Amino acid sequence: MNPLLSVLMTSYNREQYIGEAIESVLDSTYTHWELIIVDDGSKDQTVAIAQSFAANDSRIKVHINEQNLGDYKNRNQAASYAKGEFIMYVDSDDTILKDGFERCINAMQQFPEANFGMQLHGAERAPYFVEAKQAIEQHFFQQPFLLIGPGGTILRRRFFEAIGKYPVLYGPANDMYFNLKATAAGGVLLLPFTFNFYRIHEGQELNNKYSYLYNNFNYLRDALQELNLPLTEKQKVWIQNKNRRRFLVNLLRYLFTSKNLSKTIRARQLAGFSLRDAWKALVHPSI
Repeated sequence: MNPLLSVLMTSYNREQYIGEAIESVLDSTYTHWELIIVDDGSKDQTVAIAQSFAANDSRIKVHINEQNLGDYKNRNQAASYAKGEFIMYVDSDDTILKDGFERCINAMQQFPEANFGMQLHGAERAPYFVEAKQAIEQHFFQQPFLLIGPGGTILRRRFFEAIGKYPVLYGPANDMYFNLKATAAGGVLLLPFTFNFYRIHEGQELNNKYSYLYNNFNYLRDALQELNLPLTEKQKVWIQNKNRRRFLVNLLRYLFTSKNLSKTIRARQLAGFSLRDAWKALVHPSI
């Protein structure tokens, strides 16, 4: 029997898109799934639309949070209801391609050592597994690729629960911290094919450039300190100094374009970026 897939869909004021998102799940060639929709306090018709689908298909369950949790806390909340062997996120403003679930699950079954699968953009080819050390070094020293959001991943549920789910401290960069953690814990299965449609529209969490300014610095600083990344101490120091330099450049660029000194200072404070950090950013030794 095909393994159960838990499809996790979080929502907040998505009445314009959620119907299409649910229909894409219903149209999937893979049918052994449960769709868990967790609404975070929508003020529009999002819940009513979701419940209308649930009334006609017992595989769909709708949960409503008592209070607003925010994006990644709500993603973790949705995962807490999951019963499947695998979990995949389909955001309420996106869609899954007709054969998307099937291709991802087939790939995970082909590589039983894989606990974490991630979409890789580019020319289509067969999925392939990369061990933790090789993947982490490739990400930092060749081509960064561990940057995909939750909608571009598949995980074994028990692995997801074991490593601690998503962090909630880094705003739109929470997924990048998680991707490093998941890869370091067991490598990554790269899925070089498209399996979802990512919709770009106004009002997305992603469109907060100011938040990215300091959260991109914070998540990588903390990941290097907290995670058991398969890197030497010298490599970690080099990456951290590069992270400092990138933040300093982005901070100065923000000041130049925004002309907002107070918000620039606030971003530096939110990043905990000191004069000592600035000096280390300028003195950037090679590995």
